[in-house]
Amino acid sequence: MVQGRNNSQETVRVDFRFRRELAQKLEGNLASFCYQCGACVGDCPATTYSGTFNPREIMLKVLYGLGEELLTEDSILWQCTNCYNCHERCPQEVKPVEVIISLKNMLADRGIIPPSAQKIIETFETTGRTTPISSAVHKQRERFGLPPLQPVPMDEIRALIEPASKGGDTA
Repeated sequence: MVQGRNNSQETVRVDFRFRRELAQKLEGNLASFCYQCGACVGDCPATTYSGTFNPREIMLKVLYGLGEELLTEDSILWQCTNCYNCHERCPQEVKPVEVIISLKNMLADRGIIPPSAQKIIETFETTGRTTPISSAVHKQRERFGLPPLQPVPMDEIRALIEPASKGGDTA
């Protein structure tokens, strides 16, 4: 039972269907080990700069199975920078960033991808890099004494990202 705003008691029902769906995308039921200590929030750049992103609150919604609040058109999940600070800080080794990435994958499976992320995906699928490489990048690398960028093995990348149904591996 949860105490409501008007001091009435509300029953919270956990959506285990959502939790099972997430567990299939993740390393099993990792999120269940989160005990809401808040360590994931302390060094999170998205929390620091967005004012609304909070990995602890995301994990709480996952624990309750509130997928409908997380998997929306304007999902806050896309604000995660995938920096892995939360993973490094988590005393339970829950890997909140992996949970969030899995949730982003669930959004993508539903066709919910913001234009900025879609652009990065398209760039990666065509170049093998997440940012376009220009002559300015080459000049900067030269200026800092860095070696030239090596060609990206696109055939290998395409083989990795090709759907399993096309690649013949259905297991």
